[in-house]
Amino acid sequence: MSSGREAQLNTELLSIVNSLVFDGVGSEPVECPIHTEGGRIVGLEGPPPEAARVLDARGRVVTPGLIDAHFHAYTVSVDLLETETLPPSYVSTKAARRLESALRRGFTTVRDVAGGDIGLPMAVEDGLIEGPRYFFTGPGLSQTGGHGDARPGHLAIEVLGHHAGEVVDGVDALRRAVRERFRTGAHAIKIFTSGGVASPTDPLRSRQYSAEEVRAVCDEASRRDSYVAAHAYSPEAIAHSVTNGVRTIEHGNLLDQQTAELMVERGAYLVPTLIAYDAMGRRGPGLGVSPVSERKNREVLEAGLSSIEIARRAGIRIGLGTDLVGDLEDEQLLEFRNRCEVDTVGDVLRSATSVNASILRRPDLGVIREGAIADLVVLGGNPFERTDVLWSPDRVVIRSGKVVDR
Repeated sequence: MSSGREAQLNTELLSIVNSLVFDGVGSEPVECPIHTEGGRIVGLEGPPPEAARVLDARGRVVTPGLIDAHFHAYTVSVDLLETETLPPSYVSTKAARRLESALRRGFTTVRDVAGGDIGLPMAVEDGLIEGPRYFFTGPGLSQTGGHGDARPGHLAIEVLGHHAGEVVDGVDALRRAVRERFRTGAHAIKIFTSGGVASPTDPLRSRQYSAEEVRAVCDEASRRDSYVAAHAYSPEAIAHSVTNGVRTIEHGNLLDQQTAELMVERGAYLVPTLIAYDAMGRRGPGLGVSPVSERKNREVLEAGLSSIEIARRAGIRIGLGTDLVGDLEDEQLLEFRNRCEVDTVGDVLRSATSVNASILRRPDLGVIREGAIADLVVLGGNPFERTDVLWSPDRVVIRSGKVVDR
């Protein structure tokens, strides 16, 4: 992969002055400058270097670059079967557009759980597309008839696309699938351990995969010094997942107190995705979402905010994701609006920065400190005074010390 683009970034000096800085960890923003060089933060005090480009951020809060820990580049339709059967060339072109749009919203890093391949980060690094740092799991692993199985029960078809999900049954087959994902650059592994909203044949609360199958996937991941993320809604499915080695629970809308305490005991993270259900509820019927999916969506939508309250009380580390599919992807920033209904601004920002960076095991992301990657967002105001600043598109995005062209 070419290093020309990184070399170009490393020649730039940038200073942000008169700013209130939320460092991704603390409780309140503090006033200080930010000086960057070579794509990293090199100082948080003193005047700008003489050769630096200077941005005046007076009246604005600067945050670390935002991280979406539940993103889908390849899920380009709300219809899972259509997504899996579209031509790969079309899907990859749409994925590039989705990545570019996410970056311009301030998401300088995304974790694609259930999709993606090594070609997308290659294209970003080579400058073929302008996008965020891209971590991917490859297609999510699903049992036959599970959430990643897009086939309606009345059709005798075989889905061959595997853009977002792949049906793999049995311990040996799962071990091979996990090894293949790591061979081709996956950051982590995604499995579906409960039913889902968009899948046509599985009950929402069902536990999926046997304990032996989940343990096999987690064993393979741990031996690569990686981890497993599990789609799970019900307490039974969440407990089934973390007991057998899963590290991050995606969604978790039906979480209860007992299961939350188990997650804390096992050191598991929660990655809520509230905007997915909100957007689906408002726009799904117009996009052809089935009545069965609408019913399941209502159940998880109503429980979503409560699950975050339960998780906070229990002490679970809570990340932030969006899980937006198809045309719903333009609502990515509205996850902040929904989260602010139940969380403080500081909690929401920590979820989207330092906590998500911890999930990724990248301490150089999601924070503003000397030596960290210079991924930054200059918001349009102060969200600690007006929360809607968090989801306003008015912002300046900086990736590796370079201002992103809007």
